[in-house]
Amino acid sequence: MLDSASEVARAPTDKMSKQFKPLDLSKVKTYSIKTRKSKVNLRDFSHPYTPGSSFKQFWEGLPQILSAQNFREVVQALAKAKRGQKVIVVGMGAHPIKVGLNPLLIQLMEAGVIDCLAMNGAGIIHDLELALAGKTSEEVEESIDGGAFGMVQETSVLLNDFIGEGVKKGWGMGEAIGKRLLSEDFPYRQYSLLATCARLGIPATVHVAIGTDIIHMHPSANGGAIGEGSLRDFQKLTAVVAQLQDGVYLNIGSAVILPEVFLKALTLARNLGHDVQNFTTVNMDFIQHYRPTTNVVKRPTQQSGQGYTLIGHHEIMIPLLVAALLEELKSDKP
Repeated sequence: MLDSASEVARAPTDKMSKQFKPLDLSKVKTYSIKTRKSKVNLRDFSHPYTPGSSFKQFWEGLPQILSAQNFREVVQALAKAKRGQKVIVVGMGAHPIKVGLNPLLIQLMEAGVIDCLAMNGAGIIHDLELALAGKTSEEVEESIDGGAFGMVQETSVLLNDFIGEGVKKGWGMGEAIGKRLLSEDFPYRQYSLLATCARLGIPATVHVAIGTDIIHMHPSANGGAIGEGSLRDFQKLTAVVAQLQDGVYLNIGSAVILPEVFLKALTLARNLGHDVQNFTTVNMDFIQHYRPTTNVVKRPTQQSGQGYTLIGHHEIMIPLLVAALLEELKSDKP
């Protein structure tokens, strides 16, 4: 006799035994692997690297699978846009500057690949310091406790002056800083992105959140000039994005500011009647963030075009991208 509810619950019944009767596997239907669609094929595999061979051989030897294939498609999209004289925009945070990529970005500008450069407020700080002193990026941990972080004099005085004077002349922040870096005696200005934009006539825009940058802590900061200059640059970027049809937008190392600015610029351009569709967006960063994924890769291309995410360290991924793209364009006429 069962003397508890738990024992009753565990008691086997004829009905339960029938439900767990082994299936008859002799009637299983199979088919040949020759007719099955497979996601991985030997023709897509990597090729062994030969020491001393060319970058082109290395590039062509990468597997045509997952991110390596996405990387190829990004290169092809950039090459197609360049050949078709479509707009290519680079939006970036300051990290690409801090890991030594200015020479490669300048190389793309001089090759006519980049049609517009947009950066956040930190970008102008590191770009100016490189042009001025050939070095940048302080050790925050060493200076934050004593209140010395961000208190270098030249960086803030110069930038706040350039912004204020430029706004008086009707310029945005990018143009104002770039023209001053180009026209005055900055010993390393050949490494400056903004000076290069000014030299080549490439639109450069700067998008600032007040309080995020060290120059805002100084008495020379002018909120009116910073706001006006950044607003003008937003409107300039919107005019460029309005022509992004069949082009490419790359977001490199900006997790918040540039993805938000790009989405608003795209919305405003479409609101004003510009048919901005069928373009490619690319987010490149060393970790995946919500805003770039949503506001750069997914939302702008949800009706047409294609969005890509390439995860990896900038100091490795950008040199690979530049080399692959220039290799692809090498056979084109000058």
